[in-house]
Amino acid sequence: FPLYDAAVRRGVRIVDVRHEQTAVFAAEAMAKLTRRIGVAALTAGPGVTNGISAVTTAQFNGSPVIVLGGRAQEATWGIGALQEFDHVPVLAPVTKWAGTARTNDAIAPTVATAARSALSAHRGPVFVDVPLDVFFAQGPVVEVEPEPVWSREADPEQVALAAALMAGAERPALVVGSDLYWDGGWAELVAAAEALRLPVFANGLGRGCIPASHELSFTATRSLLKTEADVVCVIGTPLDFRLGYGNFGAAKVIHITDAPGRAATHVALAAAPAGDLAAICAALAAHTGPRADHEPWIARLRAAESAAGAGDADALAADAVPILPARIYGELRKRLADDAVLVCDGGDYVSYAGKYLTSERPGCWLDAGPFGCLGTAMGYAVAARIARPSSQVVVLLGDGAAGFSLGDLDTLVRHALPAVIVIGNNGIWGLEKHPMQMLYGYDVAAELTPGTRYDQVCIALGGGGELVERPDDIGPALDRAFASGVPYVVNVLTDPADAYPRRSSLG
Repeated sequence: FPLYDAAVRRGVRIVDVRHEQTAVFAAEAMAKLTRRIGVAALTAGPGVTNGISAVTTAQFNGSPVIVLGGRAQEATWGIGALQEFDHVPVLAPVTKWAGTARTNDAIAPTVATAARSALSAHRGPVFVDVPLDVFFAQGPVVEVEPEPVWSREADPEQVALAAALMAGAERPALVVGSDLYWDGGWAELVAAAEALRLPVFANGLGRGCIPASHELSFTATRSLLKTEADVVCVIGTPLDFRLGYGNFGAAKVIHITDAPGRAATHVALAAAPAGDLAAICAALAAHTGPRADHEPWIARLRAAESAAGAGDADALAADAVPILPARIYGELRKRLADDAVLVCDGGDYVSYAGKYLTSERPGCWLDAGPFGCLGTAMGYAVAARIARPSSQVVVLLGDGAAGFSLGDLDTLVRHALPAVIVIGNNGIWGLEKHPMQMLYGYDVAAELTPGTRYDQVCIALGGGGELVERPDDIGPALDRAFASGVPYVVNVLTDPADAYPRRSSLG
């Protein structure tokens, strides 16, 4: 109550949700969309533990989130109060900083310390809990002057080495991830790519940092980096499973990170500048040394990209019944504005989004990131509608993932936060059923109820929705959803036999 009262007095908007993980996911998405701190408040005990998967997602994504927790009374600690549980040791491994404000006058300095930690590279979530009696205690307000975050100037010799390697290579490439977006370096990235004539590939929030329509932006040909590139520079994302653990064949690897200690240690690196990524990209753009002709390599990639796009045309327009998931994306592509915010929550069905949907602007792509946690959909949608009130908000939701957060459709309805929620409903756990069939010849624990009416759930909660069973009905249903002005579920029955074609980890 004191926290709510303070928010009301300061004009801070309160959005109450139905599950604690939704609160943290919404706070994380607000951070992603605004590049500022997101804040979630969770009740003590199970309220905090219910939010842990979402906190861990923010940790993997480097998202600056402050999670405020309730806590049993300090004065009676240890005698068995309701929800008496020490959260800090549990949260410490999945946050940058975790602590308890044990006195009234410690609250503001503790939160200020946490906030500074959250915003300092490498960014991430922090946790502060406050005992009940401390929250209700009275005392003078302690105003804490914000301190600047630590400066992050990269080693100029490492930056110069990286620039020289890329400029002198015959077949170089840039792979850009979320940390470049967090540092606000999209203009500098484009300047560097254009100055050095470098093809650019992106993942996570790196999508849109160079417009998908830019001549140097590529999406479908990452597999060629492993077989043909001679220098690959990865900026602002770890060399994890999404990038084949940094295995780019014979190519030299440059890893540019936002903070010392973030560079990969499992790969031999040709250069590893660390610091403000916008400033590093600006320095790359200013390189004046010798350079090779990259145009033949760019033309090679563009031809391969065009061929891949032509091969997708039939799938995007498929008339098959049951509906092929690719057809959903074919209809969406015709209707998405450049500033549409796309929320991806699911497994097999959402895999198609990465292949068929692109971003023209930074900060428009929200997925769970490398932790791969399901249940982000409604929290991310809440934040997207608040942060981008004039943009389309489209949620791509698997029917398996729907079970994690569908109750928070109520939150979208109650707070008048319209979103178009497109559910790919194939009645199975696609990422389990098909691999089990391949490995064992049978599957188990991979079935969901066929044809579940998720659209009726949304209608019952006060939103809108409809069931789609034929491909020609997808487009009109999407048009009605966009025009509805309410949370609207387009529940598309898709073919359970159709599995996303697995590409390599680089593809």
